[in-house]
Amino acid sequence: MTTAGARPFEGIRILDFTQVLAGPFASYQLSLLGAEVIKVERREGEDMRRTPLSREWADRGMAPAFQAVNNNKRSLTLDLQNPEAQAIVKRLVQDVDVVMENFRPGVMGRLGLGYEDLSAINPKLIWCSISGFGQTGPDRNEAGYDGRIQAMSGIMAMTGHPGADPLRAGFAICDQLSGMTAAFAVSSALFQRSHTGRGQKLDVSMLESTLAFLSGQVADWTVAGHKQQQWGNQAVSRRATANLFMARDGHLLLAANTEAQYRKLMAAIGRADALEDPRLGDWFLRLENMAVLREVVEGALAAADAATWEETLNAAGVPCARIWRVDEVIDHRQVTARDALQEVETPWGRLRFATTGFRMAHGGARLERPAPALGAHSEEVLAAAGYSAERIAAFREAKVI
Repeated sequence: MTTAGARPFEGIRILDFTQVLAGPFASYQLSLLGAEVIKVERREGEDMRRTPLSREWADRGMAPAFQAVNNNKRSLTLDLQNPEAQAIVKRLVQDVDVVMENFRPGVMGRLGLGYEDLSAINPKLIWCSISGFGQTGPDRNEAGYDGRIQAMSGIMAMTGHPGADPLRAGFAICDQLSGMTAAFAVSSALFQRSHTGRGQKLDVSMLESTLAFLSGQVADWTVAGHKQQQWGNQAVSRRATANLFMARDGHLLLAANTEAQYRKLMAAIGRADALEDPRLGDWFLRLENMAVLREVVEGALAAADAATWEETLNAAGVPCARIWRVDEVIDHRQVTARDALQEVETPWGRLRFATTGFRMAHGGARLERPAPALGAHSEEVLAAAGYSAERIAAFREAKVI
């Protein structure tokens, strides 16, 4: 991976008030591409520092999930209820390009730190608000959590096996894709500003971000009147051999979606004879006779383990994969060949983290510093803003920072 050269957002400064996952993930993506991110936290730190996966890391205020989206940032603690802290924000905003926040709509405004307040100080400011339902509308003040958005967006209604309970995704998918949407929004506004000279106010809704990523499923209904249902592990293509099958020792996810791939599959598993079975003559019949097809495929797959079939079938032109765990895939030959994870030196040794999902020929993503200890850069940030050492010490004594 080539990371040398100027990155896209070098010289861009972000004052980041976001917490938990969606917002921090957004600013993390921008930081990897060169933006300087000043993470503003309350004096006791945000909740993600102490998620209960590991007591050891939680006690350090460095829970793994916190580190995953806060590397490359600097931490400034502020009691935003304090007028002096509000004055600090107004001083800092003179020299930043972007403010990001994910409080309930109106919270920053009530503190005198809303878009109208800060854009009056810095007219070129780009303001990005992330919330569950957006800054307008009847539900704007409702709390937006990943689980709630998964339930409301339709994801859970279509996930799981037919007749079973609704199922949420195994990770905070709505938080993550909302964060990616926010990063794209900020990038768009920065580009727009480069040729208009104007600041911008961005309103990112978790629900709308999720619907954007469900564009195909939305169109299934709005165009064809098709209601989504649970299809288990069946692909959205509804191809019978794009599904989960059992090999000798475990599951194999087949992604044979074309007629050519179907024929290659039958040849590779030694069941070319099934190509003449009239019950399996086309994709509609294969779905109708799924029990027959499953007997054919799984009867053959029982001859070897999933890992062997993974190699054999992919070599034969039949896309498939055994079920990999995260701890396995991060050491996959393709992942390691492309340096998909980067290392950073921390007080606890070198740790690996995921970065961006794309590569650039020059000036690509770079992991440069570990997630910050709470308030680790308060003095540094305030000194750079022109505050004297005595004034900063007074702020700490008065619990402003």
